[in-house]
Amino acid sequence: MDTSAGPSLFPLHRCKTIHLVRHAQGIHNVDGDKNYKAYMSPEYFDAQITPLGWKQVDNLRKHVHESGLSKRIDLVIASPLLRTLQTAVGVFGGEGYTDRMDVVPLMVANAGNSGRAAISSLNCPPIVAVELCREHLGVHTCDKKRNISDYKFLFPAVYFSLANSDDDTWWKADIRETKEELVARGLKFLNWLWTRKEKEIAIVTHSGFLFHTLSAFGNDCHPLVKKEICKHFANCELRSMVIVDRSMIGFDPSTTNYPGKIPSGLDLPSHCR
Repeated sequence: MDTSAGPSLFPLHRCKTIHLVRHAQGIHNVDGDKNYKAYMSPEYFDAQITPLGWKQVDNLRKHVHESGLSKRIDLVIASPLLRTLQTAVGVFGGEGYTDRMDVVPLMVANAGNSGRAAISSLNCPPIVAVELCREHLGVHTCDKKRNISDYKFLFPAVYFSLANSDDDTWWKADIRETKEELVARGLKFLNWLWTRKEKEIAIVTHSGFLFHTLSAFGNDCHPLVKKEICKHFANCELRSMVIVDRSMIGFDPSTTNYPGKIPSGLDLPSHCR
């Protein structure tokens, strides 16, 4: 029977739910939407979120809490750039921060000239910065990373142990990462997710990274499903998807399967059942 056009069936423990988020509006988006060359302006180095972007963050945060997502997410992964880190802590961080010696904030007050209060690291999932989900590398100054030591000061409770290096060795002023290289990096990132034990993960990243990575998927689906997977993300849009381990990359056993026959014994004859 041909099942290629029908539903697919996979063991639950070979699936992860991912919640993909594009960062809120950055200062580079305002001019970049009008003039593409603005992305190369030194003025927009590691662009921060605009006041409108922070309103987008507040609205997504409200949705995440009202929908119950905030209680289900085990881990938040963010690209190590200012606008993605601001979005990640603003949407998924704890409630208002109270200054105390035993707890450091996720974000200090006024990080990136935001005018925002500090954000608590209590009662929220861990937030980890990961280089692999950065935006399209090279040439565009808005996508150049500042030193990790600077981010650690602004975001004290974010985990930066997976960062490639303190300075930005990936971004080149005169060399643009090819689309093929970006897709390969995106697929490497998704494969890396299978090394994580968490089953429900939020990922705060960038428009170009999402579009080119997701365009590699859905070729075996209906064209409308393919379009739904890889269409461009709006600022602060969240889209939930399931990724499936078809190639035995993951190691996690099922937590819900039950083997049966406990206690074991001889099956009764059919007329006794």
